[in-house]
Amino acid sequence: MKHTEAWKRSAPNEVKIGLISISDRASKGVYQDEGIPTLQTWLMKAITNPCVFHERLIADEAEAITEAIVELVDELACDLVLTTGGTGPSRRDVTPEATREAGTREMPGFGEQMRQISLSFVPTAILSRQTAVLREIEDHAALVINLPGQPKAIAETLEGLKDDEGKSVVAGIFAAVPYCIDLIGGPYIETDESIIKVFRPKSALKKSE
Repeated sequence: MKHTEAWKRSAPNEVKIGLISISDRASKGVYQDEGIPTLQTWLMKAITNPCVFHERLIADEAEAITEAIVELVDELACDLVLTTGGTGPSRRDVTPEATREAGTREMPGFGEQMRQISLSFVPTAILSRQTAVLREIEDHAALVINLPGQPKAIAETLEGLKDDEGKSVVAGIFAAVPYCIDLIGGPYIETDESIIKVFRPKSALKKSE
């Protein structure tokens, strides 16, 4: 595959992240999108690597969602793509199907854990159909995760639940993201442990220089 300027990293540990907010009304300007700002704010607090963000605001159209994921991975070399919105049971909610269409392998554990977190708050969490996939092309791979549409739920699922003393009660999904990206050949992502503590096996920890 021919690499373009978009594939270049400003530093070896730079992380390229695609953010897709899926909403019929926000994409038409009926109201302001909150999904992308919430995602970017959380990621900038949590990740200590340099990051580059590519944003897309689109309607609940399966073909458009799939095309956006493919573009972000294949053309812009994103290591991680996060979507928000369109994961419920209504007929316009097609994000999981569109995500699977773009993926080469499904990673269902992310959706399972997100529902587990949300069930701590509302029984309707079982209606969520969030999932995750890997998209693997010739010499690049990315992790694509469907997140909830509500800003509060986005932060909860990424970060997990903590008790009054700040100790983890239910692990957030982002704790597993950096190691997954290690395994598919991406940059070594490090985080601010006061926000989210990454888990890696001892054999996968980067040695201090």
